[in-house]
Amino acid sequence: MNPSIHDMAAQIVDAAADRKRFIVALAGPPAAGKSFLAEWLAREINARQPGIAAVVPMDGYHLDNAVLEPRGQVPIKGAPETFDPDGLLHDLQRIRRADRTVAVPVFDRPLDLARAGGRLITLEHRIVIVEGNYLLLDQAPWSALHECFDLSLFLEVPDEVLEARLIQRWLGMGQDQRSALDKARHKDMLNARLIKAASVEPDIRWY
Repeated sequence: MNPSIHDMAAQIVDAAADRKRFIVALAGPPAAGKSFLAEWLAREINARQPGIAAVVPMDGYHLDNAVLEPRGQVPIKGAPETFDPDGLLHDLQRIRRADRTVAVPVFDRPLDLARAGGRLITLEHRIVIVEGNYLLLDQAPWSALHECFDLSLFLEVPDEVLEARLIQRWLGMGQDQRSALDKARHKDMLNARLIKAASVEPDIRWY
């Protein structure tokens, strides 16, 4: 049975009882709804125990276009090699220690860049939800992240739904119909298929 957001929040709160820090991975392909669900889940958890949950978005670890352009990687921005997984691992290890506040970057989609120190994970945040495409990818260097997670969730969304959402996302960002179709089908959906095929089995598949 697929858990509701309320049931999932309750399950996480129970699992995190008496823990200084409990880290949840919420993974899935692009346009699966990870960001929306992560924030909703944090709100549901905080409704039960105010202030204990926060979200760390993997997108904050995008490499900047100033780095990607000399490499010729701007056209494939969003692929695994266009992120800084080592930086994410370092921050998750600091978060895991739960001995000080940790500043993490967040991604500004309209500006297409990461903002350093865009969010603070404080000692009050006993439950940290990390959301992103490649968190469960079974490939180095991403696989080093797995030991940081106490619970892993994977959002399952059919390819046809993902593609429709991705096209609408690109249209909403000012692309014309042809460009939106091209980016969705020949960039984002390639990443989506990789994520579905090459991620480790999660603790929970969320449909």
